[in-house]
Amino acid sequence: MGYIPLFLTMAGACMLFFLTVKTTMQRKLNLQKELFSKLALEHPELGLVLGQIADPDMVMEQWKKENGTAKVSSKSLELIREIRVNRLQFNQLIKKAPYNWVAKLSGYQPI
Repeated sequence: MGYIPLFLTMAGACMLFFLTVKTTMQRKLNLQKELFSKLALEHPELGLVLGQIADPDMVMEQWKKENGTAKVSSKSLELIREIRVNRLQFNQLIKKAPYNWVAKLSGYQPI
């Protein structure tokens, strides 16, 4: 038997780590799309496409440019805040050492 069980165990651990990290990254991307979809449904005048990811800072600039002095609702501000936090967490996760290998192999890019 020798080293075969050791190699199989290590390969299994690497595969489990890869799948876990990939699932986490996919959930973050899906959450980002879901939050933008909620924002697009709440404010159709922004012209956001459902299921598409955009820059939340650009959305706020567009909102201020179109509406001028009108106040943004607290629910919309909360959605934009969640989008920013989720984007920050995803981008930080991609930059960390073992996770960036999985991101490169899976083809994930920073948001």
